[in-house]
Amino acid sequence: MPFHAEPYKQVELVEVAPGLGIILVSPSQFLQKIKWLRLVEVAPMRFLLTIPSGTSVDSIEVAIADLLDDVKSYDEGEHSVLIELKNLLQRLRRRGQVSKAEMLFIDTQAHGCQN
Repeated sequence: MPFHAEPYKQVELVEVAPGLGIILVSPSQFLQKIKWLRLVEVAPMRFLLTIPSGTSVDSIEVAIADLLDDVKSYDEGEHSVLIELKNLLQRLRRRGQVSKAEMLFIDTQAHGCQN
């Protein structure tokens, strides 16, 4: 019997330190349409959501709701990622369980850094 790795969840809350979690999502063409939202690949096919300083958590929910108006009904995969992410963010926000922190990003092209 061949080994099959368990597929990742489309939207996943991952604990990174005791009592502290991050949201990872699967690839999404529609999330990439949010110009100020950055999807950072932290593992194959797993993306961390980052937002610019000063951006409210509420604005992510609004942007996702707007995207849901544009997703065609036949694009079930994209639709389910957006619905799941919007519902998770809404639930966490209403419970007061969302906070923001800043990350450092380095422009590797400008500084001549190599991988």
